[in-house]
Amino acid sequence: MSKLNYLIDASKMMDINLNNEDIDKFYKYKEILKDWNEKINITALIEDNDIEIKHFVDSLTIFKLKYLHNNQKIIDIGTGGGFPGLPLKIINKTIDLTLMDSLNKRIKFLNHVAKELNLDNVKCLHGRAEEIAKNKEYREHFDIAVSRAVARLNILCEYCIPFVKVGGFFIAMKGPEIEEELNEAKRAVEVLGGKIEEVKKVTLPIYNIDHTLIVIKKVNNTSTKYPRKPGIPKKNPII
Repeated sequence: MSKLNYLIDASKMMDINLNNEDIDKFYKYKEILKDWNEKINITALIEDNDIEIKHFVDSLTIFKLKYLHNNQKIIDIGTGGGFPGLPLKIINKTIDLTLMDSLNKRIKFLNHVAKELNLDNVKCLHGRAEEIAKNKEYREHFDIAVSRAVARLNILCEYCIPFVKVGGFFIAMKGPEIEEELNEAKRAVEVLGGKIEEVKKVTLPIYNIDHTLIVIKKVNNTSTKYPRKPGIPKKNPII
């Protein structure tokens, strides 16, 4: 059985101490991911070390920020295989987590993982952000929205900021070169009711991969005209 040495060592470097229960959950998660990935495409990363560093450790870099606290309502938009949401939940079991993805096969996988890991208060939601954000049950409901989705930042903001309550935060996980996207997204951030709170460069331990965490604070309610209908934010982004 893999001892998850990469995950354990990297977590220590980030001042995250994993207990035995945490390690067991991450191990089960990794094995379920590899098993399901043989049947349906959940992730392109299939090697143990890649899963540990580029999925698990990358997700945990959010703890380098000061915005996550106990008992918060958090939504992970475009979660894919559950990243970063499920690793955050494994470490902080008090959070109320919603995982949202547009592919139902991934939702089935996420429900299975949450059940196998005995994670309470995890809701797996199938749908598109443009539609779900119009639902009063979810609109401006969350303390924090997170996303590792690959859309440009101005597009991602339209998907995510409407879910955040005023005073809450949207955390976008991006690559190392972010200046162009930040400039491009300035108007979208303002129009959607946000302001850039922090841009933090992080380096994944061991592999030395550079990433950026962009924190946007919700300072005003989002106009009801946003998000626009499915496909429009990507086709005609706010610039």
